[in-house]
Amino acid sequence: MEKLTIVKVGGKIVEEEDSLKQLLKDFSAIEGSKLLVHGGGRSATRLAEQLGIESRMVNGRRITDADMLRVVTMVYGGLVNKNIVAGLQAFGVNALGLTGADMNLMRSDKRPVKEVDYGFVGDVKEVNAGLLATLIGQDIVPVLAPLTHDKQGHMLNTNADTIAGEVAKALADYFDVTLVYCFEKRGVLRNENDEESVIPEINRGTFGQLVDEGIVQGGMIPKLENSLDAVDVGVKEVIITQATQIHTGGGTKIKKF
Repeated sequence: MEKLTIVKVGGKIVEEEDSLKQLLKDFSAIEGSKLLVHGGGRSATRLAEQLGIESRMVNGRRITDADMLRVVTMVYGGLVNKNIVAGLQAFGVNALGLTGADMNLMRSDKRPVKEVDYGFVGDVKEVNAGLLATLIGQDIVPVLAPLTHDKQGHMLNTNADTIAGEVAKALADYFDVTLVYCFEKRGVLRNENDEESVIPEINRGTFGQLVDEGIVQGGMIPKLENSLDAVDVGVKEVIITQATQIHTGGGTKIKKF
C-alpha cells in the first residue's frame, strides 16, 4: 500500500506569517502522498471582534451561532485555507483547498443540544474516502478546512482534530496512513517542564498506566483516546509532535501494540 501522511496543524501555526512559512516548507519536504488539515480559531475570533460579534466558548469549544457561522466559514474556508493553498503552490505542491461541503467530502449531523447548545457545530458521520483517494492519486494535495455540511444546505463548524482523525480512518482502506497531530510541545512529555522528556511510544496498555500516574491529563487524554481509536481501525500510526518536527521522525508515536 502507498504511504499517506496526514498532518493536522492548529490555527496559531497557520495564522502567523513566519510559522506558516516554516510549516509550508516542512510539509512540502514530506515525501510521497500527503494531506493537510488546519484550524484558524484565533483569526475567526479576531474578525468576529472587528465585526462586533461576541465569541463565546464553553470548555474550550466555540459556540457557533448564525453570525459566528458566517465568520468561521469566511475565515476557515476562505482566508486561512487559501493562504495555505497559495503558499504550498509556491513550494511546488499542487494543493486544493476544500471544505466538507465541496464534492460532498464530509457530511455531519448538527450536534444535539444537551447541557450546552453549541449551535451550528457538526459531528462527522460520513467521509467520501474514495473521492479523496482519487484526488490524491492524481498528485493533488487536499487542504481541508474545519468545516463540514449537513446535506440540508447548512455549513457546520467542525473540530479540526476530529476531521483529521475521521479522514485518517476512512483513508486507511486505501493507503498506509500516518497521522501527525502538531501541537506546541515536542511530544507527550513525562515531565511537562522538561522538553527532553518526550515519551517515544504509547499503546493502549501504557496509556492507562500514564493516566493512572497523572502523567497524561486534561486535554491530552481525549487526544490520545482518539489516536488509539484511529490505530485500532487501521491507521498505521499516529504521531504527536511539534510542527517543526513533522519530517524528522521525532515526537510520540501511538501504536496498536
